[in-house]
Amino acid sequence: MKRIRDRVAGLDIHRDTVVACCRVTGPTEIEATKETFPTTQAGLVKLAAFLSEAAVTTVAMEATGVYWKPVYYALEGLISELWLCNAQHIKNVPGRKTDLSDAEWLADVASHGMVRSSMVPPPEIRQLRDLTRYRKSQVDTRSKEIQRLEKVLQDADIKITSVASGVWSVSSREIIEALIGGTRDPVVLAQMAKSRLRSKISQLEEALAGTFDDHHALLCRQIIAHIDFCDKTIAELTQEICEGLEDFSPAMAILCSIPGVSETTAQVIIAETGGDMSRFPTSGHLCAWAGVAPASYESAGKRRPAGTRNGAPWLKRTLIESARAAARMKGTYYSTQYARIAKRRGPNKAAVAVAHSMLDTMWHLLTNSAFYVDPGADYFDRRKDPAIQAKKLASRIEALGFEVTMTQTVA
Repeated sequence: MKRIRDRVAGLDIHRDTVVACCRVTGPTEIEATKETFPTTQAGLVKLAAFLSEAAVTTVAMEATGVYWKPVYYALEGLISELWLCNAQHIKNVPGRKTDLSDAEWLADVASHGMVRSSMVPPPEIRQLRDLTRYRKSQVDTRSKEIQRLEKVLQDADIKITSVASGVWSVSSREIIEALIGGTRDPVVLAQMAKSRLRSKISQLEEALAGTFDDHHALLCRQIIAHIDFCDKTIAELTQEICEGLEDFSPAMAILCSIPGVSETTAQVIIAETGGDMSRFPTSGHLCAWAGVAPASYESAGKRRPAGTRNGAPWLKRTLIESARAAARMKGTYYSTQYARIAKRRGPNKAAVAVAHSMLDTMWHLLTNSAFYVDPGADYFDRRKDPAIQAKKLASRIEALGFEVTMTQTVA
């Protein structure tokens, strides 16, 4: 195979050490130099000096957990081509990987151009990613704590959710805090109901006559404190994210014009993609990278579906949530698309298909700096040929025993 790069280095990264192999092609032979460095700041400075001395132009490394990040950041801007490679892609390349060290193998495949680099966003986008991902983790933790609170109340035979819409509302919290404070009388507790829940006071009195004791009170107190902590953390992270996205106000406005895309969703999309669609040659590249594009398997001239890739998990999850939200908005293109596909292939595949359509739309809108214009819920009907539809309907009417005469009207 033709060699396309003469000065290449491969980095085999571990938690405490990084093995560097410089592969330099001379007039008659290939010179390979290998050395190990610690991953401390001082060690990474020595690594940068080692690579500079060898005058390498391309450095390839595997995406190994989070251990690649300090190494990549230390070399960023110092090497003209700094590649972060998907480990699965490197393992799929035919070769004698078991006979060579990882660093030598990385340098070899990079010199022949057998792997591609992954997208690593600029520092400001990486910071936003960290914030949005941690915020999502806190949201998930908060949801789990609310579920734990429901389990504790069910254990105490307190059936708030049998009457109220949820266990975590203004009325429910006041009742639970009263239980923690020692109030056990269901009549007194039921009177704490607010708004529409007051119409169900008699049912609430029956639901609150349980066996709530001191150990339930301790558990509920700790859970509520944890929920409050999550709420505070989420609010602080959101404020920091909003400040970091001030320069992306036009892109935020464009994304929020799409049905099912909230401000929080738009923040995640910009943090994950960088908001710069020029990184992706087409919308298909973006959808495939995100993991919402349909894959295909072809062999012997036959094609069969092969699901979707793993893609970018944080972005994919957000898109699926947005797709389900858009599907609940009546009278829109996405809700109609979701209903058509869900009827044939189920709700999960329909959600992925709508997520694909939404991301495809986002690429075009951000590329052209245009706002979303909904095609309408009747989009699919407008695409059908009226003559063909009329013929089908006439056939159905005739099958019922009626005679049909059709005359086309002038529009």
